[in-house]
Amino acid sequence: MGAIHVHEFMSLDGVIDAPTWTFEYGFLPEMGEAIGAVTGRCRGILLGRTTYELFEPAWSTRTVEDDPGAPFFNDTTKYVVSGTLAEATWRNSEIVGPYDPDSIRRLKDETGDLYVSGSVTLVHALLADGLVDELHLLVYPLTRGSGPRLFPEGAAPAALSLAACRPFDNGVVYLSYRPHAGQEPGAR
Repeated sequence: MGAIHVHEFMSLDGVIDAPTWTFEYGFLPEMGEAIGAVTGRCRGILLGRTTYELFEPAWSTRTVEDDPGAPFFNDTTKYVVSGTLAEATWRNSEIVGPYDPDSIRRLKDETGDLYVSGSVTLVHALLADGLVDELHLLVYPLTRGSGPRLFPEGAAPAALSLAACRPFDNGVVYLSYRPHAGQEPGAR
């Protein structure tokens, strides 16, 4: 049985939009190691259409010399959740169709651990359906004021347990959370 690992770049006030606001903090090697520990155990990448369309041109031409994460993003099978994308043009990509929690459960059981990044609409649905097994957050020391949030207005309350916490010299903090003991993923 696989697990779904969601990774997000997040502001202190919970905004997870396109993280161009992270650039001034740099990306320390230790931050890459934290993400690499997550991607290293994942057998597939689960993406929403918008993030897939942003990631393809950004990652498809990168090599390991450009970024140590390039082999993971290019060589790992990408499963795209979309009811509108007609063709997946990035190698090792499959369209799984519109969001369906039962299809996602089957995919994670068949594939093993899945990595999700960005994909705010997909992440909201996964969280609402209790399908996220672990959140991996790089929290930046700034507020955005507005923008899409990890937990949107009206989201059901949830209890989480801290799995890891690591501060970095640039002020960013890595936090990892799992569903609270006794609250299994998929439970409502």
